Amino acid sequence: MSKERSQTLDRAIAILDCFTQETPELGVREAARKVRLSSSTTGRLMATLRDLGVLSQNPITSTYSLGGKVLAWAGVYTATLDVRQKALPAMAELHRATSETISLYVLEGYERVCVERMESTHNVRIVARLGRRLPLYAGSAGKVFLAFLPEEQAERILREIPLVPLTQNTIVDVNTLRQEMQKIRRQGYAVSRGEWILEASGVAAPIFDQSGQIVAVLTISGPSQRFTPETIERYIPEVTRVAADISQQMGYRWLVPVAA
Repeated sequence: MSKERSQTLDRAIAILDCFTQETPELGVREAARKVRLSSSTTGRLMATLRDLGVLSQNPITSTYSLGGKVLAWAGVYTATLDVRQKALPAMAELHRATSETISLYVLEGYERVCVERMESTHNVRIVARLGRRLPLYAGSAGKVFLAFLPEEQAERILREIPLVPLTQNTIVDVNTLRQEMQKIRRQGYAVSRGEWILEASGVAAPIFDQSGQIVAVLTISGPSQRFTPETIERYIPEVTRVAADISQQMGYRWLVPVAA
């Protein structure tokens, strides 16, 4: 691929990354400011993406939104996630038992991505938006990934990602994080209180595949005011048991730690 074509692709992806649930529609000028390109260049790229079905344009306001092709791609992506399909019934069981937000995360690069979630039935809840990318060093799910990834891979991640404080409770000392990882490996689950959102707490457990590799993490999360120490203690055996059941469905045949 030529340098010019690669630059065009990079710019097109940067434009697509500007669309979020909070900003589902964008005008050319607004998108140009976000990607720091001229309005003319941004307009040409967005028009091309529209012609390809990747973007859709409002005929009245001329603003752009994501097109139907993106939804088709999302369907292909989620269909390939075997763990998601196998986890759904168990997640529904956990949701009924706790009435809290149940989320499923997979690893992408140095981040975790929410690929399925069932929202709490409570009026006050923590929503784990589908597709949201979160760091591995903050929050129960991220720490579970770091704890159960192959040691070489986990250490590479710790060397290369900056431990930026997201809240006052974020672990930003690498040695403290390593100690936390060892504890999580021993007990088979992770707990977090206000590590990436100050008012959010969660408990998470690993899901393994047939080869024994961690493929996903299951979490129960909600407002810290509702996640008292007693409540967390009640949820720990629930999330570890359900995650172990999903692991067995994924072909994992070794002993999975299940908290009593």
